[in-house]
Amino acid sequence: MKFLAIVAAFFLATGALAQPGNKHDKRRGLSQEERQAMREQTRDAYRERQSRQDRPRHMTPQERDKLRRDIQDANQDLRKR
Repeated sequence: MKFLAIVAAFFLATGALAQPGNKHDKRRGLSQEERQAMREQTRDAYRERQSRQDRPRHMTPQERDKLRRDIQDANQDLRKR
């Protein structure tokens, strides 16, 4: 008998805790204008990311030589300390 009382209490409690309303209730979701604005923002962000393309640019031989010399000089300075 106690088992039935526990089960009944469980079902009553879950019913009381359940959120009322339909999941597709329009008051809870975004308006059509808000959804459209969100789509446009997403598209804009995607386009910006594509246009940036954070690829490393190729260095000229002169730039590579200068970088190599700078690194070698910095290493020598560290060894002297």
